[in-house]
Amino acid sequence: MSLTHPALLDVYETAYSRNPGEPEFHQALYEVLESLGPVIDQHPEYTEAGVLEALVEPERQVIFRVPWVDDNGKVQVNRGFRVQFNSALGPYKGGLRFHPSVNLSVIKFLGFEQIFKNALTGQGIGGAKGGSDFDPHGRSEREVMRFCQSFMTELYRHLGEHTDVPAGDIGVGTREIGYLFGQYRKITNRHESGMFTGKGVLWGGAQVRTEATGYGAVYFAKEMLATRGMQLDGMTSVVSGSGNVAIYTIKKLQELGARPITASDSSGFVVDEAGIDLELLRQIKEVERGRISEYATRNPRAEFVKGGNVWEVPAQLAFPSATQNELDADSASSLVENGVIAVAEGANMPSTPGAVRVFQSNDVLFAPGKAANAGGVATSALEMSQNASRQRWGFNESEDRLHEIMVDVHQAAFEAAERYGSPGDYVVGANCAGFVRVADAMLAQGVI
Repeated sequence: MSLTHPALLDVYETAYSRNPGEPEFHQALYEVLESLGPVIDQHPEYTEAGVLEALVEPERQVIFRVPWVDDNGKVQVNRGFRVQFNSALGPYKGGLRFHPSVNLSVIKFLGFEQIFKNALTGQGIGGAKGGSDFDPHGRSEREVMRFCQSFMTELYRHLGEHTDVPAGDIGVGTREIGYLFGQYRKITNRHESGMFTGKGVLWGGAQVRTEATGYGAVYFAKEMLATRGMQLDGMTSVVSGSGNVAIYTIKKLQELGARPITASDSSGFVVDEAGIDLELLRQIKEVERGRISEYATRNPRAEFVKGGNVWEVPAQLAFPSATQNELDADSASSLVENGVIAVAEGANMPSTPGAVRVFQSNDVLFAPGKAANAGGVATSALEMSQNASRQRWGFNESEDRLHEIMVDVHQAAFEAAERYGSPGDYVVGANCAGFVRVADAMLAQGVI
């Protein structure tokens, strides 16, 4: 598929020229727009009303400095971002990422993807993303706290439970959210539980939120396999990453009878043919915040591969769960040669366009991140509901609701792919289904 529709090509070229030097954002734009030709042909009112031109332009972009003092008394200055992309369906919703790779292009690509992901959940939330080039790794607890407090001292004025509701992402877990929320509460003199999600369960957080993105990716894969009369039980799985998404992808795969055999970080990856020892992985990554090589040091049956390519490990299922563009066309070809059946993206845009083409041309079931990893933001919306009603749901009830939402997301993408002439293409299905929901809301609310 390529971007040949004249109206869509014009939108893309205008957005490209307005946003120079932003390759990740350009990639996300192209990936969505190239799917929408059949929708535009069936709904000329979207073009006539300028919906596309408005959709690719963020409603608001905030860039700010974040000064803080390290443990040696030296002043450090980082850059903070919040891109509030679209609020037609509800308050802005999207995570905060703390990582050295963060820049405006990365945040805009994530925020743009978030629009459609959030729309697919049916939870009434808009799309946004934010973060900083601050790296929490190797920093003391006090340094992380001081940075978070400085970051929120500027960002708080743009947030609120009816305006913009952040959550975590790479580098932002319960610890960071605690410091951010505490500073927001201190500055505003308001305990707005619903203005931040991913909180600790004891102070307003939701059960299953920590597990939701990984669990959701597995549930989506389960639904995809069912369309071909297959199930997860007994399938060997390769998972990248070793953070929150990867850990709980591995956990749910094991619960449903699959055998996940890998985990990775920036130093390399481990292969454990007997199946990943989840408790050991969690101890190293969640408690000790150590490197993945420690897993092989403590588990003699596992092999650590420094650097390397986790996608060369033979498996029937693949779950890219680390970061954007981690899986290229060569890696996709290796997976195909080794018999991969289905790929579900736990991370945001982890597969390059070339990789996606390889999967689709070889009839591999492929679930894009905006559909497969929607479980995280869906459960964040459930957390917002609980905060608004001062309720606390149990783990089983929360997981049941997550499962139902992921079944609905799969159904929406599956049916939209058929409706717009690309049966079985979840990229087209997810993009079209999410876009129509947002576009209809934008039409109804006028030129704003």
